[in-house]
Amino acid sequence: MTYEPQEDSYLLLEYVKRLAHGKVLDMGTGSGILAREAVYSNEVEEVVAVDIDEEAVRELKKDDIKKLRAFQSDLFANITERFDTIVFNPPYLPIDEMDRDAALDGGVKGYEVIEMFLKEAKKHLKKNGFILMLFSNRTGKREIDRIIRGKGYKFKLIGEKSLDFFEQLYVYKIEKK
Repeated sequence: MTYEPQEDSYLLLEYVKRLAHGKVLDMGTGSGILAREAVYSNEVEEVVAVDIDEEAVRELKKDDIKKLRAFQSDLFANITERFDTIVFNPPYLPIDEMDRDAALDGGVKGYEVIEMFLKEAKKHLKKNGFILMLFSNRTGKREIDRIIRGKGYKFKLIGEKSLDFFEQLYVYKIEKK
C-alpha cells in the first residue's frame, strides 16, 4: 500500500519547491507528491522517481508526466545515473512489532535504511549535487549525524517541525565533503 503524505512529506515538499534543480531523484517516492512537485519547477530538467513498491510506481506512471520517469528499485539497486538533487523521505521509525509498516519502518533502531541509502548515495551525486533528507528525533538525531559524517558527507539542518507526542522532524541538506 502506498504511503499517504503526512506532515513529514509536506515539510520536505517546501524544500523541494525551493531547492530542487537539474536532474532530480525522488528515492522512495511513495505517493509521488515530491516527484510531482519537482517536475513543475523551472529549475528541474528531469525527475526520476523510484520505490520498492511496484504499486506506487504504477500509480505514478498513470499520470504520464513529461519530465518524469518512474520505476521500481530497492534503494539504488536499479539506478546507474547521477543526479543534481536527491530527495529522500525514508522510512525512519524504529520497527514496531505490533504495527509493522514498510513505509515507516527504518530498521530495528530506525536509522538502518538511512545508513544503507547514504552508503550508496555519494556515487549517484553529480559534482555540487546534494541530498534533501527528512527524519525524526525518534530515529536518533545524534546517530544520524554520526552516520552522515562517517560516510564522508557534510550537512546542514535547513528545516524542522514539532509534532504532537514530542516528535520533532528535521530536514537536512547533505553534500559530499
